[in-house]
Amino acid sequence: MKREIKLLLIFLLMVPLGLLGGEAWGEWGLEELKKMLGFVPAGLEKIYGLWKAPLSDYSLPHAGDLPSYLVSALLGAGAVFLSIYLMGRLRK
Repeated sequence: MKREIKLLLIFLLMVPLGLLGGEAWGEWGLEELKKMLGFVPAGLEKIYGLWKAPLSDYSLPHAGDLPSYLVSALLGAGAVFLSIYLMGRLRK
């Protein structure tokens, strides 16, 4: 379990690196894809909007001055950690 916690902490420390480029990789909308590729794949266009993220655009209601992307990252990491922890407990 110690190894998994160390890996999770390393990944948490790497989260802000993705923001240095301006936009996180893979979080493009249809417009951004069209600019980058020149077209939008038909299958992707069909399923676009199928899923609505619970914290879309990393906006948190009543977050005040807290950086929303940081809180979103911590919530996501916490959910991953809890899932791994529970799966480990169930396995025993």
